[in-house]
Amino acid sequence: MQSKLIFPRSIRYLIAVAEHHSFTRAADALHVSQPTLSQQIRLLEETLDVQLLDRSGRNVRLTDAGSVYLHHARRALSELEAGTRAVHEVQDLTRGALRVGITPITEHLTAPLLERFVARHPGIAMNALEMSQDDIETAVLDDHIDVGIVFTDVLASEARSADIEEHTLFVESIDLAVGRGHALAERQAPLAGHDLERQSLILLNTNFALRRHFDLYCIEFGINPRIAIETNSLNMIVQTVGLGHLATVLPRTIAATQADLHWLPLLPELPRHTIALITHRGAYKSAASWAFEEMAEEWSNTRSPIE
Repeated sequence: MQSKLIFPRSIRYLIAVAEHHSFTRAADALHVSQPTLSQQIRLLEETLDVQLLDRSGRNVRLTDAGSVYLHHARRALSELEAGTRAVHEVQDLTRGALRVGITPITEHLTAPLLERFVARHPGIAMNALEMSQDDIETAVLDDHIDVGIVFTDVLASEARSADIEEHTLFVESIDLAVGRGHALAERQAPLAGHDLERQSLILLNTNFALRRHFDLYCIEFGINPRIAIETNSLNMIVQTVGLGHLATVLPRTIAATQADLHWLPLLPELPRHTIALITHRGAYKSAASWAFEEMAEEWSNTRSPIE
């Protein structure tokens, strides 16, 4: 039997219908007419000589054959897209793209690195996406981003997928941070755990690595923190703490570079944690990705830690 060509566009159309369960909604999402979309999928079914979609119900669904085909088609499409990027990205970095995943914490800690990269390579279009640490690791493995910058420790590294490659950038101290109007704003000595229990705190929620590290610290030393506010916004934490009534825990670099904040260590000390760059081990890396990794290493070696 002579094989027939199947084009990526047909696969994208099938994926859209499968995701939206509707030809109309899929056509709208793809900005094509519904007859065009229907015709392309019908041609795909004729080429494969199998029915891929069940059109009998109110919502369009994949048949068993369609589910099997789509599983392999998605992988093939991903490889095609990677090949397209490889062809069109030039090695001299005059053009290209870089997708970087960052958490609210690593966004603040590595902003100078991102700024330095785009200044050196203005032809590279950088897309910096803020997401949770777990989502960053998934996005790296699924090739939705090229590199991730995460907040990690030994336990997190051991639990990470073997397909994740980790490059340490620097180690960061974690401290208590208060506003200039807070009762502890003039204190220089470390704050003991039982004194921490008397402070009202605003913290990131438990989706974030920093919060999970703090919770483990409290459990280990029998500290019962008084949590007044939980949020997913680091900016809200910085602004709220700056008002002077609540405290928080932050990497020292962030607390020390905010004019309205004062930092002081805890006793026992909060464990130091690592800021690391992660990539998909063995996956295709664009010229922009390689350049970013090299610059990240260069930047981390010249970065001055805050004591």
